[in-house]
Amino acid sequence: MTASPIDAGIDELWERRAELTPADEDARKQVVEAVDQLDAGEARVAQVLDDKVVVDERAKRAILLAFKVLEMVESAAGEFRYRDRVPLKTRFDGVRVVPGAIARWGSHFEPGVVLMPSYTNIGGYVAAGSMVDTWATVGSCAQVGRNVHLSGGVGLGGVLEPAQAAPVVVEDDAFIGSRSMVVEGARVRTGAKLGAGSILTASTRVFEAATGDELTRGEAPERAVCVGSSRVKSFPGGDFGMPCLLVLRYLESGQEHDKLALNDILREHGVAP
Repeated sequence: MTASPIDAGIDELWERRAELTPADEDARKQVVEAVDQLDAGEARVAQVLDDKVVVDERAKRAILLAFKVLEMVESAAGEFRYRDRVPLKTRFDGVRVVPGAIARWGSHFEPGVVLMPSYTNIGGYVAAGSMVDTWATVGSCAQVGRNVHLSGGVGLGGVLEPAQAAPVVVEDDAFIGSRSMVVEGARVRTGAKLGAGSILTASTRVFEAATGDELTRGEAPERAVCVGSSRVKSFPGGDFGMPCLLVLRYLESGQEHDKLALNDILREHGVAP
C-alpha cells in the first residue's frame, strides 16, 4: 500500500472491523478524522502517479469503516429530509453549487468546480475547472481531473470493495458525452473524448477504427475521440453484436478544449455530438 496521510490506526480498526459498532467512540473519532481529511482534500482515495493509478487502501478502509461506526441520523436541507449514516458535505470553498446538487461528506471539490444538479458520493474527487453537469453522478471514490466536462446524465461508477480495487479515473481535459457510463474502475486518459452514450467498463474491448488494432481494455486512450460501437461474436446460438469502444481518431496536442472540432469529427462519422 502506498504511503497515506491518514493515521495508521485505521488499519488496526480494519483488522477488528467485525466487532465495531457505533458505540465505539474512539473508533468513531478516528474514522471521522480520516474522512474529514478526504472531505478537505488532504487525502484522496487514488491518484495517477508515474502513469499508474495508485490506490490509498487506508482511505477506502476509512470510508467502509464509517458505515460501521456512524449512527443513522436524520438531517435536512431546506424542505428535504434525509436519514443516513453519512451526512451531506458542507465545505465548498471556491466551488459553484447550483440548487439541486448533492454531495456527501468525504467527497472533495477543488476551487473552480461547477456542480449542476448532480450527485457526488463519498470519496469522490473533482479537480479544478471541471463541471459535473445536470443529472451526472460521480460514484464513490471516482477521481476526476482538471478541466473535465461530465455532460448531462453521465454516470461514473463507484468502487468501494475490495479496498485495493482501483476506482474510475477520468484524467485532465477529458470530455464525457451525455448519458455515457464509465464503471468498474475503467480509465479515461488525458484529453480523451467519449461520444454520447458510450459505455466503458474494465473489460470493454477498445479498437482503432483506422487499423483494427485492439488497445488496452477498459481504457480510453490519451487524446482519443471515442464512440460506443459493437463487434460481431459467434455463439452457439448465432452471431451477436458485443459492445466495444471505437477510437475514431486522435486529437493533436492543444485540441483538448476545442469542442467544435470534436463535434465535426463526430458528425463526419455519422455520430450526433
